Amino acid sequence: MPTRPVVLTECPRDAMQGLHDFIPTATKTAYLQQLLAVGFDVLDFGSFVSPKAIPQLRDTAEVLAGLDLSQTKTKLLAIVANLRGAEQAASHPEISYLGFPLSVSETFQRRNTNQTITEALADVAAMHALCERVGKTLIVYLSMGFGNPYGDPYSPAVVADFTQQLATLGVRIMALSDTIGVSTPALIRPLFEELIPAFPQIEFGAHLHTTPTTWREKVQAAYQAGCRRFDGAIGGIGGCPMAADVLTGNMATENIVAYLEEVGEELKLDRQAFQQAWLLSAAVFN
Repeated sequence: MPTRPVVLTECPRDAMQGLHDFIPTATKTAYLQQLLAVGFDVLDFGSFVSPKAIPQLRDTAEVLAGLDLSQTKTKLLAIVANLRGAEQAASHPEISYLGFPLSVSETFQRRNTNQTITEALADVAAMHALCERVGKTLIVYLSMGFGNPYGDPYSPAVVADFTQQLATLGVRIMALSDTIGVSTPALIRPLFEELIPAFPQIEFGAHLHTTPTTWREKVQAAYQAGCRRFDGAIGGIGGCPMAADVLTGNMATENIVAYLEEVGEELKLDRQAFQQAWLLSAAVFN
């Protein structure tokens, strides 16, 4: 099976969403503009969800309007939580990807999007059809993809069953998401090794949360199993505010980049712009 090219997604949306203090719109826009200069493949820049649920991102449309996309190769991704949000995101021609969090955990699906899994799958079908009509791509994030802390059934077979349902709906990109940082190489590698050859029509990604000391083993396990799509956030900031009382940090983008370059991947990032973004992040997330 031919190896897919590496796709690197920077996730400032995930870094910002759980912060209590509101980041001014102009500050968000300036930070995202700097990230667009780096040359990431995808920028997970904002979300069209209820402002009551995620007040930090209530200004996503305003932020988008302030971005200059004329000098970047980076494609924009917006997270949505239901069909209404998908319709809002799809109305913006600047957005290429819509991301939806589907969970293998019934408990977390209700907690995260106020839906049952059955309702969420119906939304996925409608979102995929919407994306097909307007020339966008749906990415499904399979949250709790490496374990379920809520006591709902979990096994690799459960993940494979969800994947089959998504494949039947026509979903072409799926990211296994370690929403609370419970994944280990012993879970990551066998799961990707099973899914990637079984579903060649789907591009699999890894959205891993981690502690500062366990990042390398997780990235290595996913990469060696054939995964070539990785999400990260500069500085390892952020996490899902719906998942736990204490946020487990995102995978630090600088660590992902270091590993991928170590194994010989050519990422074609603007190093000076990356350094400037890293410095700016300290001011944004102080």
